[in-house]
Amino acid sequence: MSPEQFSDAILDWYDRHGRKDLPWQRGITPYRVWVSEIMLQQTQVSTVLGYFDRFMQALPTVQALAAAPEDEVLHLWTGLGYYSRARNLHKTAQLVVAEHGGEFPRDVEQLAELPGIGRSTAGAIASLSMDLRAPILDGNVKRVLARYVAQPGYPGEPKVARQLWDVAERFTPHRRVNHYTQAMMDLGATLCTRSKPSCLLCPLRSGCRAHLLGRETDFPVPKPRKALPQKRTLMPLLANRDGAILLYRRPSTGLWGGLWSLPELDELSALGTLAERHALRLQEPQQLPELTHTFSHFQLAIEPWLVRVESAADAVAEPDWLWYNLATPPRLGLAAPVKTLLKRAAAELNAGEMS
Repeated sequence: MSPEQFSDAILDWYDRHGRKDLPWQRGITPYRVWVSEIMLQQTQVSTVLGYFDRFMQALPTVQALAAAPEDEVLHLWTGLGYYSRARNLHKTAQLVVAEHGGEFPRDVEQLAELPGIGRSTAGAIASLSMDLRAPILDGNVKRVLARYVAQPGYPGEPKVARQLWDVAERFTPHRRVNHYTQAMMDLGATLCTRSKPSCLLCPLRSGCRAHLLGRETDFPVPKPRKALPQKRTLMPLLANRDGAILLYRRPSTGLWGGLWSLPELDELSALGTLAERHALRLQEPQQLPELTHTFSHFQLAIEPWLVRVESAADAVAEPDWLWYNLATPPRLGLAAPVKTLLKRAAAELNAGEMS
């Protein structure tokens, strides 16, 4: 197919089958498209739907997001993972308000310079909300194009990535760019899926080299696999007589940056030091079932211990530490496994009260 035939086939398919009723496709603005694109990185549409609606209800404009406390932003993001996305979202909103008068730049290169917005996300914002001609290469589009040209090599390698960007540039049309961009993302999400592509329904099948070779699932070439390293940590859930759990805010950079978490210990004997620091008297620790959380680059085995404590009357509250009330929880950003452990602790404490 020529580039014109390619884009015509995509647009014809979009007119008949493309998704046109997603929440961010209603009342389209650069802000709504940007938030949806950041949420959709590494996350399926079905998961994002509820998060997007809640986020927009709480922070409907870039000005509202810029003015919000970081804890509120992280709270709205809790459960979506990859929390650097939320922190970059907050930073970018503040930059757009402070340096661009609350308007997103109508320029792909300027958009790509903002925190958390790479070349593909910038292209999506520009094409979907501004109708500017800009290619994109998110995971779904990368899969469609890599199969169409039977692209050799792992797309994470710079040379292979440049070749795929050249393909994306060549096929992006000069008309209806917003519809073409949406259609390419939809095609990858609904037909040209990772393991079971629906080639008979695909508008590109007559020109798709991977399909003609009968090697659809060989492309894109996967990343060379390595065994995930295993790490362990012990997390005490220190519960006071009110049923509140002691949490601390993690540093703004690194793992779970800026989120509230449980203390981490190498061994149970270190509980005494933690208790002394916060002037706590400890009761007998109770072990809860182990929890394993998988990150992109390692697996973390969490050994949780529920420990009821008594606070000294003259205990001094430390910055970045708080007692998290399980009955009326504050709006804070919590890492997903911490949220799970707090629910387990609440169930255990309630069961103890009833027995």
